[in-house]
Order: sequence, then structure tokens, then C-alpha cells
Amino acid sequence: MVSLNIHNFQEIDKFRSLQLTLRDRWKTSELFDNSEADILIIPSLSIDQGEMLKVEGCEHYEERLLFSLMRLRNPRTRLIYVTSMPLHPSIIDYYLQLLPGIPFSHARHRLLLLSTYDASLKPLSQKILERPRLLERIHKALRLDKAFMVCYNSTFWESELSLKLGVPLYAAAPDLQIWGTKSGSRQIFQESGVPLPDGSELVKNSEDLANVAADLWERQPTLQRMVIKLNEGFSGEGNALLDLRPIMDVAPGKADHIQRVAAISDRFPNLRFQSLQETWANFSQRIPELGAIVEAFIEGEIKHSPSVQGRITPTGEVEILSTHDQILGGPDGQIYIGCRFPANENYRYELQELGLKVGEKLAEKGALERFAVDFVTVDKGNGQWDIQAIEINLRKGGTTHPFMTLKLLTNGRYDFSTGLFYSQQGRPKYYIATDNLQKASYQGLLPNDLMDIIAHHRLHFDSGTETGTVFHLMGCLSQFGKLGLTSIGDSPQEAEDIYNKVIEVLDQETSGDHSNHAIFSDYNFPMTGDGYSC
Repeated sequence: MVSLNIHNFQEIDKFRSLQLTLRDRWKTSELFDNSEADILIIPSLSIDQGEMLKVEGCEHYEERLLFSLMRLRNPRTRLIYVTSMPLHPSIIDYYLQLLPGIPFSHARHRLLLLSTYDASLKPLSQKILERPRLLERIHKALRLDKAFMVCYNSTFWESELSLKLGVPLYAAAPDLQIWGTKSGSRQIFQESGVPLPDGSELVKNSEDLANVAADLWERQPTLQRMVIKLNEGFSGEGNALLDLRPIMDVAPGKADHIQRVAAISDRFPNLRFQSLQETWANFSQRIPELGAIVEAFIEGEIKHSPSVQGRITPTGEVEILSTHDQILGGPDGQIYIGCRFPANENYRYELQELGLKVGEKLAEKGALERFAVDFVTVDKGNGQWDIQAIEINLRKGGTTHPFMTLKLLTNGRYDFSTGLFYSQQGRPKYYIATDNLQKASYQGLLPNDLMDIIAHHRLHFDSGTETGTVFHLMGCLSQFGKLGLTSIGDSPQEAEDIYNKVIEVLDQETSGDHSNHAIFSDYNFPMTGDGYSC
């Protein structure tokens, strides 16, 4: 998180005044009509860079907002997409070819791709601000009375960029990002009457952390485990599990508070970190920087991790956009891997209602645009589910791009009464998505190789049937063997089958036997896709 200073606070009023102009221009990007709009996409991951490094291939996550290119299906929309490093031309071509009813050349003419040519760990927004000529080029390319800016998350870097360009940012103001932290989320849940697990306030050192953990144990004597969370962790990578079972000799009723605190402190080096490269030595140093909380770990035999996604419009309306069942991995199932849409019908209606409560409280505090709420649900039997809210994300998270991909491809609608999404043809649509399809055997595949495989095995999204797979994070593939995808079907099973077929094909294509692989190097095709010509 970018640190605050007096100058930032003085600028925030100017930033909010500029945001007021969104009321007159944001809807033009929502409708498929001839309204004119210039959309500036700044996919800067402006979060703690130490936490980002825990995510393999994080430097390519600027690609996750490439679904925005589908907004070019509106023939009067222009789009500027800025990245740290240039995107491979075949990746851009892939997205533009998905646009139904729009000639490729027409869409490409309305797209301006810019890069800082800077692969350092600094946030992209900071890199742009450090390059006044690039800033001026962006400014000149925009019709300022029709433009707005979209980002991954909003900090004072994005605020400064918005003000320097004179373009409103469609996101919560930077001073409101506190409500997307672990401690801020807990406060919102409490104020909006949404159930949440017992936990602590924010602490800034390991001594206080041990003390609030002991307090929690004393309030919940039957606890077996606790979750310790850095206040600004990313995708669960900042979480650690504290197992109390080895120190039951100091449980409430068997020892005093001081003994309990000492035993918990002694257990800290043995925490189960969800990030495999994390250590207590590093984690403990981050606590004074980021802060930490402790929460009761929710036990249960049948347990799911759903989420609800919504948005707050510039006119103050709160809308529910989707529900998902998250697919989690890591040592204790706390790291985001992917999601299924929609969430289980046994609890998705309640998720929607709880999401509305959170959204209304966020709107009351002045928040804007995307929000998502993560939950844990436990089956209590007889159709009853215990639902606990875990955290709020005030950014475009892992469930944003698959849902927006579906919406922009089909121009369909989400039905609040059923919790389903319907295409324009009235068909309900389902999908399974991931950011983390990763295997060592996939390393070395170039974006062009993936395009060959997609075409040869007909894995692409079919705009006629509105089924198939849309790929993302293709820049991660060669170095990290990592890929993202959204597999869309007319039933949950069809989406699953499409998803599994992709994995089967990629495994086959990267196996030791190359006899049947989709490689076209023997053909004398023109070499047009290997440079940064676009």
C-alpha cells in the first residue's frame, strides 16, 4: 500500500470532484450502442510488492484485465491499454478475434497499446508517472470529455495519475481502500450485521499478536486452529495457520493467560504458511509494516468457500453481479486457484442478500465500483448452512475477469431472482475458471504455440453456441508453465467437460511423444507474429 502524506489528503477532494463526472459517462461503456467513450485501462497491481512476489508469474498479471478489449464490440468505443512490458501481438489478436460482429481491423484501429518498457517491481502507475512523455502521449490520445480510467486496484498512484491526466477513475478513492483490508473488512461486516468468525483487531507486532490470539482462545475454548493474516495479503498468500492442538496443556482452564501467550509465541516459528516460500523470519518482519489479525479457523466436514461480487455505480446504486464457489489450494485450502459459476443454489440466494448489505455499507462510506466478499459455508445438515464472511476485496479479483468475459462475449444478463446468468438467447450459462493451470511440462510453450493448439483441437470459444474456452495469462506460459482459462458451457457438467478437455489436450501436446502435436513449423507461413509490431 502506498503511504499517505498531507499532499495526498489535499488532493483527494480534487480527485472526488473529478469522479463526479463519471455519472455522465460511465454507462456508455455498458451499452452496445453508438455512444462514444474512451476507456483508459491501467492494470497496475499497486499492492505490496513483497506479497506479490509470492505469486509465481505475478509480472504477467497485468494481462488479467485484457477482457476489457471486448468493450471494443461497441463500435464507437476507443481503448488505451498500458502495460509495463509489451504484450505479444498474438495475445492481442486472440482477444480481438473474439469480438462478435466487429471486423478485426475496425477494433484494432480503436485500440492503442502502450508500454513503459520497465519490468521492475514498481507498480505500473508509478512507472507511468515517472515518464512524462508517455503521460503526455496518453493525455493527447484521450477525448477528455468522454474518457474514464479503469484500474486493478486504487491507490494514491492511481489517484495522482487520474489528476494529472484529468480523467476520472472508476474505482473507490484511495483513502477508502482500508475497507478492503482484513481488519477493515471485519469492521464493515460488524457494522452491516453480516456474520463473521471471532477474531482480533489489527496489531503491529508479534508480541501483541500472541496476546490477541490468547484472548481469542479464551473466548473460544474449544478452538483447535486459528488463522493469522497479514492485513494486506494477496489471494490468501499472506495467511498462516496456527495449530493449537500441540499446546493443549495451556488451553483455557489449564494455565493462565501469561503461560498461554508464551506458548503461542513459541509456536509462531511452526506456523503453516500458505505461501510455500514464506518463513516466520520474513513474516514477522512484515507485521510492523502491514499489520496482522488473527481469526478463528472455521472447522467443518462439508465446507465451501463461496464469494459474491457486486458493484456500486457512480449514481450510488448497489448491484449484485455474480456468486461463485471458489476453488482453493495451498497447504490448508486458503489460496485462490479458481472458481465455479454460479455458487451452490443451497446458499447463493443468502450470499446475494449478504452481499447487498455489505455493498450498501460500502456505498454509505463513499466506495465505488467493484467489490467482492469471500465467505466460508459449512453444511449443518437438514439443508442448513452456516455462512461466515471472511474478507472484502475492493479490486478486480480472481472472479472479476471470468464473469466479465462471459458478460462481454454474450451481452447477457445476471438474474438476481435465480442467481443465474442468461445469454441473449435465454440460455443459462455456467463456467469454471482458473488463474493457476500450471505444470512444468507446459514451460517453453510460446503464445503462438498455444494458438496452434487451440486451433488444431478446436478449443476456442464458439460465438454461435456461446460455449468453449477463453484463455488468459498467456504471457506466463513460456517461463512459468502457467495459464489462465474460463470454460463456458450450457450446464455445470458441460463447463467441467470443456475445462477437462483443455487440460487433457495440453498434457497430450506437452508429453514426450511429439508425433501428434499441433506444430506448423514445416509450413512456409509468413513470420508476422513474433515481434511487437502492434
